[in-house]
Amino acid sequence: MARKERCRNLVIVLGDQLNHDSAAFDNFDSKKDAVWMAEVAEESTHVWSHKARIVMFLASMRHFRDGLIRQKIQVYYRELDDRGNTGDFAHELSGIVNQLNPKCLVLVEPGEWRVKEIFLTTAAALNIELDVRPDRHFLCTPNEFANHAKGRKQLRLEFFYREQRRKYDILMDGEEPEGGKWNYDTTNRGSFGKRGPGDVPMPKRFRPDSITNRVIDFVNRRFKDHPGKLDKFDWPVTPKQAQQTLSDFIENRLPSFGEYQDAMWQDEPFLYHSRVSAALNLKLLSPREVIEQALVAYRAGHAPLNAVEGFVRQILGWREYVRGIYWLYMPEYLDRNSMGANRRLPDFYWSGDTDMHCLNQVIGQTLDYGYAHHIQRLMVTGLFALLLGVHPKRVHEWYLAMYVDAVEWVELPNSLGMSQFADGGVMASKPYVASGKYIQRMSNYCGSCSFDPSKATGQDACPFTTLYWDYLARHKQRLTGNRRMSLQLRNLERKTPKEVEAIQQHATQLREALS
Repeated sequence: MARKERCRNLVIVLGDQLNHDSAAFDNFDSKKDAVWMAEVAEESTHVWSHKARIVMFLASMRHFRDGLIRQKIQVYYRELDDRGNTGDFAHELSGIVNQLNPKCLVLVEPGEWRVKEIFLTTAAALNIELDVRPDRHFLCTPNEFANHAKGRKQLRLEFFYREQRRKYDILMDGEEPEGGKWNYDTTNRGSFGKRGPGDVPMPKRFRPDSITNRVIDFVNRRFKDHPGKLDKFDWPVTPKQAQQTLSDFIENRLPSFGEYQDAMWQDEPFLYHSRVSAALNLKLLSPREVIEQALVAYRAGHAPLNAVEGFVRQILGWREYVRGIYWLYMPEYLDRNSMGANRRLPDFYWSGDTDMHCLNQVIGQTLDYGYAHHIQRLMVTGLFALLLGVHPKRVHEWYLAMYVDAVEWVELPNSLGMSQFADGGVMASKPYVASGKYIQRMSNYCGSCSFDPSKATGQDACPFTTLYWDYLARHKQRLTGNRRMSLQLRNLERKTPKEVEAIQQHATQLREALS
């Protein structure tokens, strides 16, 4: 017997597609069409996801669902604890298609290759049309980025960023950049010094409502063995809350963001950072409105150019750039390992239980909040994994699991490419390697640590410093042709063979201890 047709288009809304102006809703007719959303365990377990990341997605999805229902839109929604939930997209989609027999499935381009393949494969198996629409949340399409990349020997953010500035006429004075410079990196690397950051305005916090509390209770039961804590969960899970988070940042922290965006300080997880990345990546916020509010602050004299440009570059430049890299090189990008790293990730990445104070601090706050800012990720957790020689895919899986803003299109190029230099130089022109002296310069972590960042050998030698020199020695031949590494390699050459041998022996002992 033929199934009874109950809807024309079934619109699929994924957990990182929570924008009401999505292309999925173009020509939507509430009398003929319906929305399908599903929570599936697979999305929380294919990497060992932080409890806060799971709550961020589920709470935001349920609030979005309720908003659609208030608009009189028919929503078919599967919660994780619904009876019969199979735990994966393929089976859940098959079930709803058999129930509704829609003419067509509508899906905005997913943010992860794996998920896109699931829907393409499942729709083909069900013999149903799948209309995959572009994600116009972004300011550069994958095709536009591919055109940018065509014919270039190297891809670099700076050239892409300048194109974006010109295209959207942002911080431009005719054909030239406002203020005469394209970026203000040299003025945006300040540290707090001994005085510390002072009284940094705390970011806007949100007390979980009944929907979010229900999700928190469920996650604590269902995923009790997953990493992280939920007692401090205060993230924005609605567009209104996301807008309040942005406004709070613009008002209270943007003016100092530029100078101190790379700085770190003990027991200060947020400092002058915005905390809008999770809301942006779930599309509770539009990058256009984020950029515009920053520009308004600049025009009003509320925030200086170096702060506004540095923030705009993250949204208009870096965020769009890494997405372009992801879709240009996937799926083979995931398996790149240009440095031949093959070690396992140390267990303390899941617990924070280490005597290295900087790692204890950064991993500890990650467990508490599901958050660390970009320098903590790049130059503390990422740097140690790179120097140790951890397999880049294991590093990628950890970052994807541990942060509330982690969606693969943005996380993978940042982790595998920028942090681990595993893509052979696609993302970065050099490996971002440094000794413990960098962390000492940019934070006060070392003052509470038993290790000395100036020492590479001995009982109190900083593991970062030991592994830094060992990294240069191990990869010297490969890195010799890289002009940006020439100074660091010359410094290595100043060490005697006996010193290098002692460092390498100590590095071997460190690796054995971490095994």
